[in-house]
Amino acid sequence: MTVAGQGVVVTGAAGGIGKALAARLVAGGARVVINDLDPVATEAAAAEIGAYAVPGDAASVAGIVALVSAAREHLGQVDAWFANAGIVRGYGLDASEVAWAASWEVNTMAHVRAARLLVPGWLARGGGRFVVTASAAGLLTALGTATYSVSKHAVLAFAEWLSATYRHRGIVVQAICPQGVRTGMLAASGPMRTVLADGAVTPEDVAELTWQALHDDRFLILPHPEAGDHYRHRATDTDRWLGGMNKLQRHLEQDGAAR
Repeated sequence: MTVAGQGVVVTGAAGGIGKALAARLVAGGARVVINDLDPVATEAAAAEIGAYAVPGDAASVAGIVALVSAAREHLGQVDAWFANAGIVRGYGLDASEVAWAASWEVNTMAHVRAARLLVPGWLARGGGRFVVTASAAGLLTALGTATYSVSKHAVLAFAEWLSATYRHRGIVVQAICPQGVRTGMLAASGPMRTVLADGAVTPEDVAELTWQALHDDRFLILPHPEAGDHYRHRATDTDRWLGGMNKLQRHLEQDGAAR
């Protein structure tokens, strides 16, 4: 992939993985628009890394229309979209309807809505790139937070569908699936935070691996290679894998970490 000069959008980029991705893309010569909800934090991040800030809600229909329009006005065209925005809201079966709805909107539908606006233009031009941050929760599960697990599984399934449907027409789709990353979200990851903290990588580590993956177009981008091993185990011996996850759940309950 030739990044120099390309127009790129990164959502959820005022901090964490999104900001690190945007900074790496800027360093590689891309023209980058970053988006996040907090206008002050978004403007500050853009100034720091040399990007262009478009604050706003990347999940709602009106918000995504406004973001794509502003990005096209600034960049001329959007060549690549990094659908990175994500939230953790709610944990077990007691998660509220509001938490479920918010998780679905931000973690899944935001990316669907972006693709609706971007893919037709990419098909007309013969190329484009759509990268989702799906998390290892999308490959496996995240004990303690059903809302996050389900919505991340859904966005991974959507990314798979996009790739299967459009790859022969020049659209590259990729999914970043890290386990523990040293961001604010790690602290909000419920009972799994103590497990994920062991072996957690930095946002910059994720960004560098993603940068490398842009040049070979691999679908799964795995900052923790062991997540790929667990994924294969899950697919080939599901009952044993579920038994292992339940053993971990019991361990968390014994330690008083489970909600």
